[in-house]
Amino acid sequence: MRVVGLGPGSPEYLAPKAREVLERAEVIIGYKGYIGLIERDLLLGKEVIATGMTQELDRCHAAIDSSLKGKSTAVVCSGDPGVYGMAGLILELLERRDYYAEIDVEIIPGIPALAAAAALLGAPLMHDFAVISLSDLLTPWEIIEKRIGAALEADFVLVLYNPRSKKRDWQLKRAMDMVIEHRGAKVPVGVVRNAMREGQEVGACPASELRVEAIDMLSIVLVGNSTTCLSMGKMVTPRGYLEKYDFSLSG
Repeated sequence: MRVVGLGPGSPEYLAPKAREVLERAEVIIGYKGYIGLIERDLLLGKEVIATGMTQELDRCHAAIDSSLKGKSTAVVCSGDPGVYGMAGLILELLERRDYYAEIDVEIIPGIPALAAAAALLGAPLMHDFAVISLSDLLTPWEIIEKRIGAALEADFVLVLYNPRSKKRDWQLKRAMDMVIEHRGAKVPVGVVRNAMREGQEVGACPASELRVEAIDMLSIVLVGNSTTCLSMGKMVTPRGYLEKYDFSLSG
């Protein structure tokens, strides 16, 4: 079995190894939205199992059952399968069902959303950063809020996945209140929607000007640290080179 990262979504950002695996697969399994990101010619002649949101267990069980039948099976995820993807759940279920000996698993990395978003914004992740999902479907909000506070206290650049949905419409506002409390109203915040996909939107602004209501599950939010700035329209977090080494424009 192969657990494949599709990257941000555009075919040009699909890794060559991932493409090779999809070409050779007999069965391709994934969330229907991610299956829709795959080029049609890579799906031709294959068994495709596409399910909806919150059906992760069904997809993983289907992949295990397919692999046990000897079929070349690929489970697809957007971004990287090890970053909020299916890699962990596949491995957990293989252990639970005691199929480690029968099924060999290879995890094929992909460009994660945070890397795609950072590239579009400029260079916001040049220094230490923390990645936190605001979805409390699997993690209690009390733990999420504790992690946000710790990351802000430690002056990490903050990357927020799953920032806001129709049912989870208050968590991002609470997170941004914490950001302003710790870092002030002027700290730069970048928002990327549909990174490297059709309908891409990119923008950055001071925290106090962020339009929380315009952000959804297709978005990723990056909050600067105490040194992050907006320079020439780009969001930049200095690594510290100019402070450490002599710099002169002459010569």
